[in-house]
Amino acid sequence: MSGPADRIVNALTVDVEDYFQVSALAPYIRRSEWERIPCRVERNVERIMEMLDENSAKATFFTLGWIAERHPRVVREIVTGGHELASHGYGHGRATEQTMSDFLSDVRRAKAILEDIGGVEIKGYRAPSFSIGVENPWAIECIERAGYRYSSSIYPIRHDHYGMPNAPRFPYVSHKSLMEVPVTTVRLFESNWPAGGGGYFRLLPYSVSRWCIRRVNEVDRHPAMFYFHPWEIDAEQPRVPGIDAKTRFRHYVNLNRMEDRLRRLLRDFAWGRVDDVFLESAHE
Repeated sequence: MSGPADRIVNALTVDVEDYFQVSALAPYIRRSEWERIPCRVERNVERIMEMLDENSAKATFFTLGWIAERHPRVVREIVTGGHELASHGYGHGRATEQTMSDFLSDVRRAKAILEDIGGVEIKGYRAPSFSIGVENPWAIECIERAGYRYSSSIYPIRHDHYGMPNAPRFPYVSHKSLMEVPVTTVRLFESNWPAGGGGYFRLLPYSVSRWCIRRVNEVDRHPAMFYFHPWEIDAEQPRVPGIDAKTRFRHYVNLNRMEDRLRRLLRDFAWGRVDDVFLESAHE
């Protein structure tokens, strides 16, 4: 897929979950408390879509079924805005913490909810916290059985909470007809380094992310896969008390700079939906 001046069009993705649903905060916020916490996701997604419109960009929104049930309007706005609606599972449960049958039920449930509300086929799935790796390869079969066409659930890096560093860096068929589309990495010093967003985008200078994406586009000649969360543009979100220093740093670092960085990212590169960037090109 080509863009202005033959620029490579990269895939921009948003993991639609609220701040209190983040895996790192699970030890501090019980799932039973979710219903009592005011959601901020709707206003944040709307702000993101405004930024996308301003830059004529499209994105894929990996959305929790739990969020979709409570905020159907934002789901429909994603679709009517020309963006791709995709699945992030139902309740942000990590695949590594579920049995095979529970996981299959979860991904099927989320797909059905999103298709019912959005009125479109749900082609893509992303596991919460990229929680698919060598310890649970059966999850890939479940995603295919549930009817998804692609997954973006395996991150080919080393990380203390996830990662499969020996997995391919670029899209590949993981099970039968299911395509796996990894988040972008750069290959340096015989290791894969994260280059596709998340906390690294907030932590490191913007110039690092720009250099990495340009390298993947110009040297590897591949589109990049970038991701972030709605809560990352919400510097005024409530602070969760009692969390450890590492979690506090990871979750809150540079929230106040995130929106400006995203605006620069949208100007510096061409962005589209995952299904357009990767699925369509696979059939060309």
